[in-house]
Amino acid sequence: MLIKNCNIIYLDKIESGSILIENGKIKKINPHNLEDKNTIDAKGLYISPGFIDVHIHGAGGCDTMDGTTESINTISKTIAKHGTTSFVPTTMTFSIEAINKAMKAIKTLKNNSSEGAHVLGVHLEGPFINPNAIGAQNPDYILPPSISTYKSMVKNCEDCVISLTLAPEINGSKELIQYLSKNGVVCSLGHTKATYEETIDAIKYGACHSTHLYNAMPAFNHRNPGIIGAIFDSDIKTETISDGIHISYPALRIAYKQKGTDNILLITDSMMACCMPDGEYKLGGQDVIVKEGVARVKSGSLAGSVLTLDKAVRNVYRNSNLPLNEIIKMASYNPAKHCKVDHHKGLIKEGYDADLILFDDDINIKKVFISGKEFY
Repeated sequence: MLIKNCNIIYLDKIESGSILIENGKIKKINPHNLEDKNTIDAKGLYISPGFIDVHIHGAGGCDTMDGTTESINTISKTIAKHGTTSFVPTTMTFSIEAINKAMKAIKTLKNNSSEGAHVLGVHLEGPFINPNAIGAQNPDYILPPSISTYKSMVKNCEDCVISLTLAPEINGSKELIQYLSKNGVVCSLGHTKATYEETIDAIKYGACHSTHLYNAMPAFNHRNPGIIGAIFDSDIKTETISDGIHISYPALRIAYKQKGTDNILLITDSMMACCMPDGEYKLGGQDVIVKEGVARVKSGSLAGSVLTLDKAVRNVYRNSNLPLNEIIKMASYNPAKHCKVDHHKGLIKEGYDADLILFDDDINIKKVFISGKEFY
């Protein structure tokens, strides 16, 4: 298949050209022969790598914690229509048994493929979090960090774990951070009351990421900079929920300027109400009310989002002065590096997977290709 007359979004530039796809891969960029029996004229649309969402709980009425391949598959098909071609289903603070059940479903689809976006692995959000920074997590299932508890949680699915969110100030976190880091798991700091010093110590132990910047962590203060100050004052990566609800746009711009676009990933943190009407839903077993596109648990805390990554990209594009290619990088290449798949995903490059999306100037998705096949 040949896609011609498109504006190709590379890591560092945007140029017009054409892309030849063969056997699910990008065979050639700007081939000499622009004739193929299956040719798509993009008519000037942008083409970029598919988005990769590394922090998402649900969509289309389904939740990762349903613990079924059917639910994970529904999520994969729902978000693919919005340009997400790979994702990392994210668990909640829940019972060890429920987390392990969800992981088994995720592993099955990772190994056998889904009908929509590729399942890359799992992000474990909790249960090793601070009870005073729970957000929409369930306080009944919070556990102290320990290697033995982690092993029981991921039993028979260790190879599926991409990242784990924990609070570094809780006793036992140091040992777990060291263990995870040595075993190739991204250790992410979140749902925490950590001080600046505690965060810097965690980074020394191996933590290299932080979960949904600004949210479920103490606010920055000029005399007590806390975890946000440590994130800004270090080289660790972080992620933003760019819906204009979780973070104001001025605060987003400050973060992008301070961290630089190489160190930030766009995520949705979306829950089962994503792409669904307002109403009553669940998140990790807790009741959630979605009203006017905002999801909250009964306490009033934000309960994830109903964001899709195309909207996140659009929001940043409209509310910052960042070049489009740098925004796309935060939704594709940076997440690919996070998941250690950047050798074949996250870029438009010869030999890479043909997970591609076509969209217009307003970031409206027109076509989605997954492994070279037109999905949407």
